Amino acid sequence: MKQEKETTVLLEKERVRLQKEVDRQKNQIGTLELLTTTLVDIQQKIASGVMQLDSVAAAFSSLQDDYAEEYKLHNLSAVALSFGLPLMVKVFSGWEPLLQPHHGTDILVVWKQLLQGDDPIDYSVFPDANSYSDSPYVQLIMEAVFPSLRFAAVNTWEPRDPEPMLRFLETWENLLPKSVLHSILEHLVMPKLSLAVDQWDPRQETVPIHAWLHPWLPLLGQRMEPLYHPIRFKLESALRAWHASDTSAYALLSPWQTVFDSSSWEMLLVKSIVPKLMAALQELVINPRAQQLEPFRWVMAWGNAVPIHHMVTLLETGFFVKWRQVLYNWLCSTPDFEEVTRWYLGWKSLFTPELLANERIRWYLQNALEMMDQAVEGMPVVQPGAKENISYLRITERRQFENQQQATAAAGAYSQEHAPLSASVGRDNGNTEMSLKEVVEMFAEQNDVQFLPKVGRLHEGFQVYGFGSVSICMDNAQQRLYAQSGDRWVPVSLEQLLDMNRIPSKRWK
Repeated sequence: MKQEKETTVLLEKERVRLQKEVDRQKNQIGTLELLTTTLVDIQQKIASGVMQLDSVAAAFSSLQDDYAEEYKLHNLSAVALSFGLPLMVKVFSGWEPLLQPHHGTDILVVWKQLLQGDDPIDYSVFPDANSYSDSPYVQLIMEAVFPSLRFAAVNTWEPRDPEPMLRFLETWENLLPKSVLHSILEHLVMPKLSLAVDQWDPRQETVPIHAWLHPWLPLLGQRMEPLYHPIRFKLESALRAWHASDTSAYALLSPWQTVFDSSSWEMLLVKSIVPKLMAALQELVINPRAQQLEPFRWVMAWGNAVPIHHMVTLLETGFFVKWRQVLYNWLCSTPDFEEVTRWYLGWKSLFTPELLANERIRWYLQNALEMMDQAVEGMPVVQPGAKENISYLRITERRQFENQQQATAAAGAYSQEHAPLSASVGRDNGNTEMSLKEVVEMFAEQNDVQFLPKVGRLHEGFQVYGFGSVSICMDNAQQRLYAQSGDRWVPVSLEQLLDMNRIPSKRWK
């Protein structure tokens, strides 16, 4: 009896469970029958023309709210797409998206919620997908919206006027899935921009290229890298006949300073701008009585664009040599020192703060003040460069033996591996490290070879010197020595350089 009673209890529990399952399935069947009836009714009304797009959206919105679980479970968004797509195509038929960017956006806001819901899937993360059919909303955009946009982009959009396309993309920013936006940029925008860059001629067009390319940087970013090489090539070609007095070149180039990578930007300036600025400085005549400042101002206008080390080299070679010589001649002719002071301060005011903070520029300005102090005190004014040369020769003569040993050791180390060349040598106040230029200068002195700068000659922004019959330049930052061999510049050691000078026909391949 006890066992039978226990069995009865268990069977009653099972009966209750099964009854609940029957009731649940009856409810599901009822819900499915109701959904089926509703969908059939919507389909019939669409077919008869009674129900339009807004009514279809309202009907599916009610189903989504009232039967949220069944709406997802039975993929009713795909059914909504099949009902709404033909009507949506009619809405965008004949649409000109670049002229009417807001057209249909209010409708798409509703349908995005119906087809995508609150938990959208970004199908752009599946690059191997062969179609967009798995995403109802993406399919709606591609079949109803994209064709009109593609036609406008290919046939009516002028890339030199980026605003219509940018305005459309900004308007549709929250409506375009990432995969669709990627397709628009990759297949519609970039080909048009590439063609426009190929056709662009900076010598003929009045609108600068950055005005219609740079607005795309936030959207395209690194995708625009392939466009930069032809742009630089065309800029270099256009600048061959450029003169520093033409300020339009700065307006054309300066917007690219933060777009091109630093090495490409520096190479462009060294090849196309720096030599022209040097020519302008060579044209400059220093005349305190009738000074024409325009050439100097042409050069200073590039102060924020040209890297500081190139600007300093320009000024050292093309300006300070003759500027200090003029000051020397003037001080030797019993001038009005107030006038000289005004002249000095006037020139100093033309330098940019960055240049005035440079140690080498400060040295030249300080040297000019020392010359002025000597003249005011009635002392003989030391000719520019003479003091440095005399001091150098005096130290060299006094310490030639010990310095020769150290320089030879440094040259040997450099010859082995082209290692950074420097030598610790004695000077007036003890031992300090010599610069690469000083080592080469001492090496030339010890081997009785003439070593002088070639005024106005630069190679990649570095001053060119004559080491006997060989043209050389020095990269102090990398501690490298280069010699010209034919039309090429090759790294050399001091011993190789001496060999090249002794045997002019010998050049390193």
